[in-house]
Amino acid sequence: MSTALVPIPMPEWAWQHAEVRQALRARDVGAVLRYVQQYAGASQSRIAAAVGMTQARVNEIINGRREVVRLDVYERVADGLHMPDDARHLMGLAASREARSAGAVFDLAAFPEVVRVYAGQASAAEEIQQQATTATELDVLAVRGLGLIGLNDSLLRASLTRTAGPLPRVRVLLLHPEASALARRAAEIGESVESLASGVRLAEARLRELTDICDLSVFRYRMLPTWRIIRLDAVMFVSAFDVGWEGHESATYKVMETPHGPLYRGFRRMFEAMLDEGERTA
Repeated sequence: MSTALVPIPMPEWAWQHAEVRQALRARDVGAVLRYVQQYAGASQSRIAAAVGMTQARVNEIINGRREVVRLDVYERVADGLHMPDDARHLMGLAASREARSAGAVFDLAAFPEVVRVYAGQASAAEEIQQQATTATELDVLAVRGLGLIGLNDSLLRASLTRTAGPLPRVRVLLLHPEASALARRAAEIGESVESLASGVRLAEARLRELTDICDLSVFRYRMLPTWRIIRLDAVMFVSAFDVGWEGHESATYKVMETPHGPLYRGFRRMFEAMLDEGERTA
């Protein structure tokens, strides 16, 4: 049973802030409580009432004079802050529904790794470009990649020639222009095989222009395209290919690496396997 007396309603969006998530991963309760003060406007006495501590103890934790190390205290803090399950998982705690039923049950609408869903690439473009300005690693899985990385005005091109900070390591997987899967994909979107294959070759040629500027490698794969992936360090933007639409038209899911989530690791493993079996062209 929860020991929280009066749970604090932290705004849902606040749990998605990068600094809050980092504090949760580090189990830095002092930092978490400072963010509660900032985003929920809660006083130390209000926090103390919520988490079942004295105000003096909360003051010590917030000011770094005492650390939280006991699991039961982490649980009291999570309950008292009405911490969502994705935040609980970042802190290494069971989901609240698991804690009550002793069974692993997840609300898929709030699954820890999927932190945002966009209607399409256009809606996600600003955030993707912002992430790309500081990323140290960039992986791209696409069909021809012209809109993503192949042209001067494509989504990620500027991040490969940025002047501020070190350039990222870049790995790009494009559909083999001679694969049978390319003909099937062309038919799915109502485009000629020649046009689609030419687009892949153009993207490869434009990417080769950058091999002297940054650490960039390009590979070809032969399987039918299913997923379109942009990985920027520990964040992925994932969309799908299907009959009648291209990847940029699909809903785009922002997926973040978490200690307990299989999605990020699964997509990362798939990318690495395709890379191992791919044909390098640049």
